[in-house]
Amino acid sequence: MENIVIVDCIRTGLAKAHRGTFNLTRSDDLVAHCINSLLERNPKVEPEQIEDVILGCGRQVGEQSANMARHAVALSKLPISVPATTISRACSSGLNSIAFAATQLASGCAEMIIAGGVESITGLDRGTPGEHAENAALVDTKPDIFMAMGNTAEVVARRYQVTREAQDLYALQSQQRYAAAVENGYIQDEIVPMSVSWEKMIDKATKETQIIEGVVDRDECNRPNTTLEGLNSLGAAFEEGGSVTAGNASQLSDGAALALLMTEQKAEQLGLEIMGYFRGFTVAGCEPDEMGIGPVFAIPKLLDYLGLELKDIDLVELNEAFASQCLYCRDRLGIDNEIYNVNGGSIAIGHPFGMTGARLTGSVLRELKRRGQKYGIVSMCIGKGMGAAGLFEAA
Repeated sequence: MENIVIVDCIRTGLAKAHRGTFNLTRSDDLVAHCINSLLERNPKVEPEQIEDVILGCGRQVGEQSANMARHAVALSKLPISVPATTISRACSSGLNSIAFAATQLASGCAEMIIAGGVESITGLDRGTPGEHAENAALVDTKPDIFMAMGNTAEVVARRYQVTREAQDLYALQSQQRYAAAVENGYIQDEIVPMSVSWEKMIDKATKETQIIEGVVDRDECNRPNTTLEGLNSLGAAFEEGGSVTAGNASQLSDGAALALLMTEQKAEQLGLEIMGYFRGFTVAGCEPDEMGIGPVFAIPKLLDYLGLELKDIDLVELNEAFASQCLYCRDRLGIDNEIYNVNGGSIAIGHPFGMTGARLTGSVLRELKRRGQKYGIVSMCIGKGMGAAGLFEAA
C-alpha cells in the first residue's frame, strides 16, 4: 500500500466560547478560512486538485448541521466541483476525518484530500437546534449512554481513586507546559491569523456590549499565572462534593484545524515537503459512564495491529478532556510523563470537540520534528463510551 502523507496541518487560534473573539464567527467561516490558508501556504497545489474535503464536527446542530463542510467549500477558494462531507464521532471527529481521508487515498481512488475538524461551542447556542426524544429502550437499559461528560469524569475519579490533588497538579502542569511552549515559539506556526468582528462585554452590570474588530492570531485560554493554590480553591463543577472543577477540565472554546493529505507519489511529483506519514487508526468501545478511559483500549489495539510496543513510541498526545481521565490513562498504560502531552493541552487552551484531533495531529508531527524523533500517537476519549488512537510518523 502506498504511503499516505501529511504535507501541512494548520489551525485557527482557540477563542473562549461565548466571551471570546470568535463569538460572532460561524463554523463554516472558520473552516473556509483554514481551507484558504492551506492553499495560500502550498502554492504548488492547484485548488482543483483537491478531490474531497472531510470535516469532523462533534455536535451537528443549528449552524453546524446540513453538511457544513459543503458550505465551507462554497465559501472558500476551492471550485464548486470539490465535494465535501461532515462526519461525527464526538471528540475524535477531527482525527477520524484524517483517518477516513487516509483510507480513501490508500484505496487508490483519490490523490489529495483536505481533512480536519471544527467546533463552535458558541454557535451551538445560536438558532434553535432540533428537539428530539431519547430512545426509550436505551433510557431503560443503558441510561449511562446519556450521561454528561463531566459526570463521567467524576465516575473515573471515584472508581480509579484519582485524587483532587493529583488532578489539580496535572492541570497546573498543562498550563505551565503550554505557557513554556508559547515562550519557546513552538505554537505560532500552527496558527493562521483570522480577521474577525466580535462582541465584547463593556459593562457586566448593564450587559452593554460593543462590536470590536480584531485578529485572532493566538490562543486565548491559557492562564500562565495559574497556581496550585488557585486551582485548589475552585469548587466542584459537576457534582456536589466532587473533584472535577473548571480548573482541571478542558475549557470550552471555538476553533478549526485542517490537514492537507495526499499520496507520497503525488507529493513528490509536486515537489512538496512532507510533514509526516499516517500509519494507522483504531477505535474501541468501553462503558459509557467511564468514557474517559477509552484510550486504554484504543492505544493497545493500535499498537497490536501495527506490530509495535509502547516503548517504540516517542510522543503521546492524549486529549485533556479531564485531568482525572488523563491521569488514569497515562498511569494504566504506563506512559512516561516526559513524553505525554509535552506542550500542555486542552486544559490549558480549550477543546472545540470536532477540531481537537486535527490540532493534535499537527502538534505531534511538529514536536517529533523538533526532537528528531519518529513515532507519535494521537488519542482521545469519546462521548458515549469510546476511545480512538492514531499513529503518525515524522518525515
